[in-house]
Amino acid sequence: MGIQYKDWKSYSCFFSAEYCQQFLKDCYQKRNIENPEQKSYENCYAFLYYLEHGQIYYQQASSSPLIIKPILLFYGLVHLIKACILTTDPAYPETTAVLAHGVSTRKRKKQNYHFFQDEVKFQKNGLFPFISEKLFHMKQLEGEKVIMEELLKLIPELDELFFLLEGKRTFMKLEAAEEQLVVPEKILDQFHMTESRFKEFLASKFEKGVEFSTEGLSFRVNSASSFGSSPLKFHLEENYYALPLNKDNHFNFPELLIHYLLLYNLSMIARYETEWWSELTKMMPNKDYPFICSFLDVTLQKGPYLVYQYLMGKPEK
Repeated sequence: MGIQYKDWKSYSCFFSAEYCQQFLKDCYQKRNIENPEQKSYENCYAFLYYLEHGQIYYQQASSSPLIIKPILLFYGLVHLIKACILTTDPAYPETTAVLAHGVSTRKRKKQNYHFFQDEVKFQKNGLFPFISEKLFHMKQLEGEKVIMEELLKLIPELDELFFLLEGKRTFMKLEAAEEQLVVPEKILDQFHMTESRFKEFLASKFEKGVEFSTEGLSFRVNSASSFGSSPLKFHLEENYYALPLNKDNHFNFPELLIHYLLLYNLSMIARYETEWWSELTKMMPNKDYPFICSFLDVTLQKGPYLVYQYLMGKPEK
């Protein structure tokens, strides 16, 4: 299952209005959207500019000081996501209601604040619920909250850091064999499930199900699109798929949304919690610092990868 993604070089084809128009036209035709020719013509430059602006934000973030890096990365990701939206909704943005962030965080941080225990709350309107529904067909519950630690545990590249600092793994690596993924049997003990129960549980987490082999825990994903909102996460640095070991709550949460939520909160902290943010970056008092720095390094590379994966419609491209 080789990944042919080549960083920003993979986006080169999109920096042509002619190509973007044809790309959008194909997207609209597949989704049976009316007047695909006209709508792709109207949106091709907006699509191209969203990607171009996103790239510039990421390039600036790669050489920026830590204190402003989350802000640049958040707005870079937002621009790339808006390009994704245009592939499914040619009328975007139809109302001002979709322009807000769509999530909120505690405005003033409490004394002895720890980023790990901070939380964001989902709102009824705004970009987050909009992309959840438009890109991943997820209905978000207004008022639902998620803790930063839970989100960090859903990023496979941070597994090693969790092991070093907390002595526990957050992911189970899967082996690839003959176009199938093989789950190590020890996951059954971790999940406290029988083999048949685990197969039933995992299949229910894929939008279009999975095909298990008759023996063992190897499986084939029925649809490439299932990768976006499935439990499978791709470790970009080491080139393998893995399953989260925490099966509760956000087990099959799309990773693109995880990066959005973490960057949203970090960008708000960088803008409005100047004292705490400055102390963290200078004093490095606890595990917040290594996890935040490691995440920012990961998302710098992985945000564009996840968006490219979505645009091309399959995990390997």
